[in-house]
Amino acid sequence: MLNEVDFAEFQKENFSLLIDARSPREFLHSHLIGALNFYALNDEEYQEIGTIYKKNQALAKARGASYICQNMSKHILELAHKFRIGDKIGIYCSRGGLRSKSIAVILSELGYRVVRLKGGFKAYRSFLAHYFDNEINLDFFALCGNTGCGKTELLELLPHHLNLEKMANHLGSSFGDILGTQPTQKAFEASLFHTLNSLKDFIFIESESRKIGEIVLPLKLYEKMQKAFKIHCFCSLEKRIDRIQKIYQEKMTPLKFKECLAKISPYISVNLRQDLLKSYEQREWQRLIALLLAYYDKSYKKPQKIDFELNTDDIFKAKEELLGYFKTQLLF
Repeated sequence: MLNEVDFAEFQKENFSLLIDARSPREFLHSHLIGALNFYALNDEEYQEIGTIYKKNQALAKARGASYICQNMSKHILELAHKFRIGDKIGIYCSRGGLRSKSIAVILSELGYRVVRLKGGFKAYRSFLAHYFDNEINLDFFALCGNTGCGKTELLELLPHHLNLEKMANHLGSSFGDILGTQPTQKAFEASLFHTLNSLKDFIFIESESRKIGEIVLPLKLYEKMQKAFKIHCFCSLEKRIDRIQKIYQEKMTPLKFKECLAKISPYISVNLRQDLLKSYEQREWQRLIALLLAYYDKSYKKPQKIDFELNTDDIFKAKEELLGYFKTQLLF
């Protein structure tokens, strides 16, 4: 059985397998959450067929069909081993064209129930653009506070949470680029939609700038965050320094430190820059972090309206206090 639906219906399906039929390079750039890459054409084949298509469409289709058959001969054995005949399989390609259609027809003939995404990945991206252009129908509760007060640590302990820094693979500040490569903007938005779409009623989130490293938050999400119920987290300077040291000490290489320091160099004095470099080179982490916190605290703007003050010296007590308050106030 073979069916074709738009994304609004496609996302409601409970697939045993979701196939991305695009090339591995396209898949790596961004894909639907949960999809596996059973490609119709590999990267080299896709590029070759695209070049031929500009000159001779009939030849391109014939050559493409030949490649698809060769690739499917490999994929079918793996699919048959892992998925039973009769299982429901979702499939998409770039625009809902021949790549997904070819594989869908073969799988349908084998007895799988196949649902193809109408318009392919392009239609999915259009759906996301429309989704993020509208206000998100969730109540937002935002953790705010100075660097090192345990917001991210607390967030991970709370129900219905959205960790944007984890999703963006970046810690948010000029020194936050220590986790490795960030996802593409499209991949980030795919993860963001998947998480938001799975939540109901309310969400805990950490207040962020609109830009996290190279990732830009959708405007409506950022605006919703600005209007959220504000939970101001605070703790002792000693606790802040300890937390930051645990996060950064092992990951901050000399090269990465110099790269990060260069980002704030235009905004600090020469003396402070030299002090920071000296502290890092001598591995004086407590002093280094204290100097950086003094710099960052000056630029931190506490929200004008605070709805709840929360001491986060003990993160587990803070969690219990916060959830207890919310239950007492019937906020969720």
